[in-house]
Amino acid sequence: MDYYYHSSTHSDRLGILGGCLIDVLAEIKPSESDRLKRLNAINQLDNCLRNVQTLRGAAVKPFGSFVSNLYTKWGDLDVSVQLDTTLGTSASKKVKNNALRHIKKALHAYGLTHNVQFIPNARVPLLIFQSNYYNVSFDVSINNHLGIMKSKIILWISQMDERFRDMVLLTKEWAKAQGINDPKCGTLNSYSLCLLIIFHFQTCENPILPPLKEIFHGNISDYVTGWTFISEQNIEDVCAANIRRFRPHRRRNQSSLAQLLVSFFHKFRNIRDLATEYAICTYTGGWERISSHAKWANKPHSILIEDPFEQPENAARAVGLRQLFEISDAFTDAYNKLSSSALQ
Repeated sequence: MDYYYHSSTHSDRLGILGGCLIDVLAEIKPSESDRLKRLNAINQLDNCLRNVQTLRGAAVKPFGSFVSNLYTKWGDLDVSVQLDTTLGTSASKKVKNNALRHIKKALHAYGLTHNVQFIPNARVPLLIFQSNYYNVSFDVSINNHLGIMKSKIILWISQMDERFRDMVLLTKEWAKAQGINDPKCGTLNSYSLCLLIIFHFQTCENPILPPLKEIFHGNISDYVTGWTFISEQNIEDVCAANIRRFRPHRRRNQSSLAQLLVSFFHKFRNIRDLATEYAICTYTGGWERISSHAKWANKPHSILIEDPFEQPENAARAVGLRQLFEISDAFTDAYNKLSSSALQ
């Protein structure tokens, strides 16, 4: 950043910051070869599992940031192994863990992976590994219909405004650099960061995005039971129609990417104080007083970022109190640094 300030005589600090952000995005955005590498890695896993008798009929489906097109060139790859549809989402944790064990065994037999971790006791059981051939990190779950649908809706949201994807990529990269993007260490997961960007776009002057209840009313998780192609197509049709209705009526927000980033850090610089009283609710598109909602009663939390597709679940439930202070300090520090230079 100092290079830009000292090498340019231009008085527009926001313009200089914007140039810096463009350079950062050029470094972290995936290329077509990065996308193809992930697709090939998915196909390799799918071909491997076709030879496992206990997994016959299973399909490997990507979700998460890859499907939402919010991944960096070194981002992990989330995939769900979809078992026989007769099991639906009712497959027990025991069934899912057994399936993950069979996957682990098959991958070992074919010598496709290293750094393998099996996490059977997680809320969503996981198999984590690194692909030997493609050098891509995988997080594998079983029958994650909800994760797949969430990812598609986030993709449709991101397509409503071209600045959204850039903001998510920049924020994730910043959060990783600050050590606050690791739920295993009690900080924010990438999904929570994405929800913070959605919330910011909903609550800025001249909102860029609507409350998510205007895109899909209700809980997506309620539609996952007995999941079928018809269920998925129905959700897609409803979301598409509501997005089309929103676009003509919104007043265009003219903020630059640099302005949005600075105001993002400003909005959440006091998050540790706000989190004691308010939930971040992208479903309603506003701060919601926690004490006014019985659905959040008796749910311990340091910060409450409601999952709009799985209400009243807290997408940031892994965040600890000490880590919340670190997160808040990181926002404050970023705002102080950028506002003192970019807004002068």
